[in-house]
Amino acid sequence: MHRGRLWTMRQYAGMGDAEESNRRYKYLLAHGTTGLSVAFDLPTQIGYDSDDPMSLGEIGKVGVAIDSIEDMQRLFEGIDLEKISTSMTINATAIILLALYVAVAKRKGADPRKLSGTVQNDVLKEYIARGTYIYPPQHAMRIITDIFAFANEHLPEWNPISISGYHMREAGCTAVQEVAFTLANGIAYVEAALNAGLQVDSFAPRLSFFFNAHNNFLEEVAKFRAGRRMWAHIMRDRFRARNPRSWMLRFHTQTAGSTLTAQQPEVNIVRTAIQALASVVGGTQSLHTNAYDEALAIPTAEAARIALRTQQIIAYESGAAHTVDPFAGSYAIESLTDEIEVRASDYIQKIESLGGMISAIEQGFVQQEIQNAAYEVQQKIDQGEAIVVGVNRFTLKSEKSIPIQRLDEALERKQVERVRALRATRHLEQWKIAMRRLKDTSASGANLVPAVIEAVENRCTVGEISNQLREVFGEHRETVVI
Repeated sequence: MHRGRLWTMRQYAGMGDAEESNRRYKYLLAHGTTGLSVAFDLPTQIGYDSDDPMSLGEIGKVGVAIDSIEDMQRLFEGIDLEKISTSMTINATAIILLALYVAVAKRKGADPRKLSGTVQNDVLKEYIARGTYIYPPQHAMRIITDIFAFANEHLPEWNPISISGYHMREAGCTAVQEVAFTLANGIAYVEAALNAGLQVDSFAPRLSFFFNAHNNFLEEVAKFRAGRRMWAHIMRDRFRARNPRSWMLRFHTQTAGSTLTAQQPEVNIVRTAIQALASVVGGTQSLHTNAYDEALAIPTAEAARIALRTQQIIAYESGAAHTVDPFAGSYAIESLTDEIEVRASDYIQKIESLGGMISAIEQGFVQQEIQNAAYEVQQKIDQGEAIVVGVNRFTLKSEKSIPIQRLDEALERKQVERVRALRATRHLEQWKIAMRRLKDTSASGANLVPAVIEAVENRCTVGEISNQLREVFGEHRETVVI
């Protein structure tokens, strides 16, 4: 574990346009971050170009706006893609952003086989908790397994999915539910890949996971241990994987944004430190620490630096990295690990009885369970049974204001002008050929990734590619549960 190699300190960042985000990445790299993590704005996440009416007011707000290969090249200007590991938090449009990353790497003369990183590509949790889906589940799963197959052949160092419990936990699920629903999603992806004709040991070693870290320190450590143990049994006993690397639950952790408070925001530094320490002693391979001002806005550079310094203090001053599984043998940790495993396994069995994860989502079971859990926690906070420091106890009569990050409103207009200029200057016939091939490939069932790479190389935009796939696949309509 961390005695041989520290976890990747991968700070999630992205705002405004590509240049603005590139400056933040270089700032973080200069201060010691060891991996990049790209946040995209909502239009990019759900497949709309910046000049689409649907994008109005959202361009660059919660992440960077990416419309084309030109934007992607600006995003990584001056960064060696063969040497840096990049995670991209993107799901419904993951195939497009991965294609853009590969295309930019080729433009820069990098070898795609040397690219390392992760594309989140976990659409099931979007239907459950987050909402940035586009296509119906069966078509979304086809895209995901196409990415598996392409990465297996062409991107051997790339993780083609990050199976994510984080967002379900942010929506209000418990630690037990986070483990259960994440692993149940993992089972669904493995089954889809097998049904697509892939061999389990050809793709399973590159599967990765993404968990939340909350405030209950001992429970969080036990959660990570239980999840790792359960996944090993699932892969070895259920799917008959023979490669020990296929049994490994390799995971990234992010501290809990939902626990951060707008009141007394500096106290969030303490919350984040506790959560980060639980992640490290729980065995994470990669970690993002939230900034103290994230309940108010996208982090300022100073707040992002303090968040990174939190990881560095744990790594170099705390001694937490000197022992493998430092809480092994503790009665509290071992009993909690066993309890979480039993209760999470019961949930997985219930999901299986409903016909598997996709069926459980379509029936609204998972969404209802999360809603109920979130409601119970909020009731306890409202009634004072659960204490949130600075919110319902230990409050201040007056709060001092802190500086927050503010985006230049001109960036939105600039981004709209860029995408319109790109359309006016690209080679129209090559664009038409690439779009036609994309349509034919999506209808034929062949692997989509090469067609999407060809499309972005011919300056097709994120919105144009998404709309072409919408025409073939249709759009998902949410299952509403109350």
